[in-house]
Amino acid sequence: MKSIKIALLASVLGLMSFTVLPSVTKTAIVTSAIAWKSETIDIGEIPQSKPKDILFEFKNTGKTDVVISSVKASCGCTATDYTKTPIKPGETAKVTATYNAANKGAFTKTVTVTTSAEEAPKVLSFKGTVI
Repeated sequence: MKSIKIALLASVLGLMSFTVLPSVTKTAIVTSAIAWKSETIDIGEIPQSKPKDILFEFKNTGKTDVVISSVKASCGCTATDYTKTPIKPGETAKVTATYNAANKGAFTKTVTVTTSAEEAPKVLSFKGTVI
């Protein structure tokens, strides 16, 4: 009787470990579909009152199309634009942040990008000094 209970317990524990394994593998595949050229860009010194475009590029390294669903700047001083069409495997896409250099001094800004390839949004940053 005791050996039957031990065998039953071992069987249940063995089945439970198989149900967890596929979800871990699936997550690893999803998170590796985008390769960003750079996640942080230092634009150096820029003149005051002249907007500056900052270009972030990535390559779709996965096996399915990637769609950018939203791009949000950290403040109203930065406008954004991005590739609106699906990015096929092997293709590149871009996210452009246009910084309005109104105030003199050092700055660091972020742009948050949500795509179909990554579970968590990607936070990109740029920094520089307005002279």
